[in-house]
Amino acid sequence: MKLQSCMLCETVQFSANTHLLILNSAADPFVRFARERFQRADQNGAITLAEDNIAAVQALLLQKPPNVTSDRVIRHTAFHNYILHSPEQTMDIAVLNLLYQPGKAWMLYALQVALYALRMGGQLYVTGAKDRGVITIGRHIEESFGNVETLLISKGQRVLRATKTARSSSPAAPSQISSLPAFASNELDEGTQLLLQALDVHVSDQALDIGCGAGFIGLHIARLATRGHVTMVDASLLAVATARAAVEKSQLANVDVLASDGAKAVIDRRFDLVVTNPPFHQGGAQGLATGEQFIREAAQVLRPTGHFYLVANRFLKYEPTLRAYFTQYTEVGGNTRYKVLRAHLPHEKQDD
Repeated sequence: MKLQSCMLCETVQFSANTHLLILNSAADPFVRFARERFQRADQNGAITLAEDNIAAVQALLLQKPPNVTSDRVIRHTAFHNYILHSPEQTMDIAVLNLLYQPGKAWMLYALQVALYALRMGGQLYVTGAKDRGVITIGRHIEESFGNVETLLISKGQRVLRATKTARSSSPAAPSQISSLPAFASNELDEGTQLLLQALDVHVSDQALDIGCGAGFIGLHIARLATRGHVTMVDASLLAVATARAAVEKSQLANVDVLASDGAKAVIDRRFDLVVTNPPFHQGGAQGLATGEQFIREAAQVLRPTGHFYLVANRFLKYEPTLRAYFTQYTEVGGNTRYKVLRAHLPHEKQDD
């Protein structure tokens, strides 16, 4: 992370009046570096975050420079439908870090957004490692922009730059690139199937699905809890949009979907049933942090007699965190690859 930040800080050339577009890379430290320069300069420079992950946006906004009461230089819009809400050819520089992209489709979509957003003469900077596809993306950049140059190579990381010229491809019509491809297929993944088989849902349950993705789990619960209600939350704005579309198609009236960093948007509410299939690939690496956050927050919002369900790959060691926040947990489903765990709150909380 530090290496990538330094490489961008050394290579991205911008002035106090530059309009920067950050392509789904709000977590990159370069964004904080640019914001501090703009705040000190007191000029007309601005940063637009075309960002899917609201947790990354909120973390950035909480880290304001000293003595700054308002963040006048930062604007946020959803990455997946940037073109629907933003004008064409208004940006001087676009920046993309491949580390934060969930897949190749996101990277290619970002190139289309950059072509749409950049003024003539505007520049696109892309940073990433070979194992994240930077060489392949470089070829796509050359095809789209008509040029690409490598500014820096260090320890497997590269910074590429392209300039929008008259030879660059014309941006596709907004109707053609207004959003990313579908968030998820119509088929349930294996872990989700196992979780659904293990769930015990009561007809009047107030339920919460943390990290809902496309909404399969929450909709399943809503169909069973006919006298209850389901709240689905996700930090991905594309996931939220996809889940809302699925809710509308289902015509179920007992479910809603919120954009939220974990359960933070509903942390003051209480639920009979909390479920999660947490992601464990963050920023190009495997990790337990998101799942552990979901466990801690589940313990906060669960009613004393409620149940918490989690499905995960067997090699992910969530058990220590479960022991820290719940009285007991049991494996109630799974196979050789996945485990479904059900947990209960400590007795002292049940007696409150």
